Amino acid sequence: METYSYEKSQALFERAVKVIPCGVPGHMSPAVNIPPSAYPIYAARSEGARFWDVDGNEFIDYMCGYGPMILGYGNSVVDEAARRQCEEADLTMCASPKMVELAETLVDMVASMSWAFFAKNGGDVTNYAAMVARSATGRKKMVAIKGGYHGVAPWMQALGHHGVIEEDHTHTLRIPWNDVAAFEQVVAENPGNVAGFIATPYHVPTFYDNELPDPGYWQKIESICRKEGIVLILDDIRHGFRLNMKGSHVHYGFTPDLVCYCKALANGYPISALMGTDAMKNEAAKVFYTGSYWYQAMPMAAALACLEELKRLSAPEWMLKQGGHLFGRMEEMAAGYGFNLKVTGEASMPNVRLTDDPSGMLHQAWCAECTKRGAFFASHHNWFISMAHDDEVVARTLEICDESFQIIKEATEQGRLAS
Repeated sequence: METYSYEKSQALFERAVKVIPCGVPGHMSPAVNIPPSAYPIYAARSEGARFWDVDGNEFIDYMCGYGPMILGYGNSVVDEAARRQCEEADLTMCASPKMVELAETLVDMVASMSWAFFAKNGGDVTNYAAMVARSATGRKKMVAIKGGYHGVAPWMQALGHHGVIEEDHTHTLRIPWNDVAAFEQVVAENPGNVAGFIATPYHVPTFYDNELPDPGYWQKIESICRKEGIVLILDDIRHGFRLNMKGSHVHYGFTPDLVCYCKALANGYPISALMGTDAMKNEAAKVFYTGSYWYQAMPMAAALACLEELKRLSAPEWMLKQGGHLFGRMEEMAAGYGFNLKVTGEASMPNVRLTDDPSGMLHQAWCAECTKRGAFFASHHNWFISMAHDDEVVARTLEICDESFQIIKEATEQGRLAS
């Protein structure tokens, strides 16, 4: 099959760098995908599991817009709900009834949570959760996981990032994932001063394998939090509604105090949510936290429609099954070419990595070859399955994978790639 070229994307990027820092800032920057020449920069349209770039190249999207697309691009049910709401009222001087409806829907759906607060980005609600924890406890310290990601506020970013100073991390304590003893130690070293523990349902570090919780891990963490009066915060922004409609905490069998949602909440419409137990409700009410667009009704209508569709379709179960089939076939295919493809995490949003080359260059090369043929694979981040990744999409993906394995097999045999 023919490989793609990106002349229009490159030309547009040359214009962009003159007027936008980095051309495309942040997580969609061309510098993120290696080699940059193998990836599109600008998308023109999207539908289902696919998007088309400005050069007319078609891609099956395994990043799902970095997670928000869960039902498929252009889902008619969600888009129609958003359109109807926009025709009536979107952002006005007063809150929308849709806010009440969405909060009621989430409270009925998500186990053990009795209220919901709405914002726009995931980082909005993880930061708010930390503020609520500090208000509730009167304490300063937050415990997080090394390599864990919860947004771009300075206390969440790693030291060494530009604009982040040591003082930003004065009250952030990082411990290894799956290490209960490390949590016990940091609590003992900061007696009566740990406000909250924040982590994702399972560990999804960039550039590394995903790690599931060890048996009993979350139950032990919860027990320590209860004993020490520490607020347990679950960052379910990336995982939410891809493991269980009642919350990823139900999937792993524990009860947090606060849960953060965003990505898949409204199939791409901008909204996030913090949910909490009844004990946290008054503390959340005390913390002033708001934004100019947080009362926007259109995303709330979209979220209501999205959640109803996910529930109707038993989406988490379907995505886990479909992902298991696809990634199992990928592993078998890789083995047939003499490669080891390692799939970690849950099948609805796994990390996929060729382990044959410690430098990672072989994996980057394979992801690049797949992308140039129409399957958008990031080499540094977990992937996502959506409800639009149907059997036809999976079959086409496997065809692309097969040809790309052939290409890198020949390249390694000819000494053009490390292996």
